[in-house]
Amino acid sequence: MSQCGCPGAQTMDFREGADEGDTDAASVPSRLRQWPVQLHLVSPAAPYFKGADVLLTADCVAYAMGNFHGQYLKGKSLAIACPKLDEGQDVYAEKITAWIDEAKVNTLTVLIMQVPCCRGLLALAQEAAARAKRKVPIKYVVVGLQGEVLEESWA
Repeated sequence: MSQCGCPGAQTMDFREGADEGDTDAASVPSRLRQWPVQLHLVSPAAPYFKGADVLLTADCVAYAMGNFHGQYLKGKSLAIACPKLDEGQDVYAEKITAWIDEAKVNTLTVLIMQVPCCRGLLALAQEAAARAKRKVPIKYVVVGLQGEVLEESWA
């Protein structure tokens, strides 16, 4: 069977070595500070977004990164989205703009996977920020398919 289409849909097998260094998951505390987390469901007016450092992440990132909670989620308010599969992204842009102008968020960090379709989430965040009256720093992090950080920079 031949593979074609989006590189993000290419079948890859990472089982070899994936279970090395297992730790007891119960001993690693969750850093999640709120619910809900899906961008369609969050309210920009929720108290946990006011003046917050916000983490906007592609759905797959937390599954790829073993240290997602400790390294990126700790101390941040979270929203997750998929730039390829989610519909109604115009609503996403409105919510991001509202975070900046109404919730007066402090920073916005966008975590995306290395696959091309994920760049859409960063583009959406940058477009929404450009429409906002306030300016906030936007950091982006590109994550490899096995959880390694490939790129980290300010947008």
